Amino acid sequence: MADETGGGTGRNAGAGAADQYEYRVLTLSRETTRSDARQLLTEHAEYGRWELARVRLYMGGSRKVWLRRKIIRVARTA
Repeated sequence: MADETGGGTGRNAGAGAADQYEYRVLTLSRETTRSDARQLLTEHAEYGRWELARVRLYMGGSRKVWLRRKIIRVARTA
């Protein structure tokens, strides 16, 4: 598994201006079993509050997985 981007910000095109997401792209090799991939994604979802945005399966058997989570902005109190 390779983590291509440690994060980045993006804007969800279909949502309002208040919905901003942070993205993480994971690359899973063809040797990664389905159960190992499921366990990895479950851990990211439970502990990192990530949700699955997209999965791409390539001809060689490798998978690229896009995870996203909402960026929560805290308003300053003066």
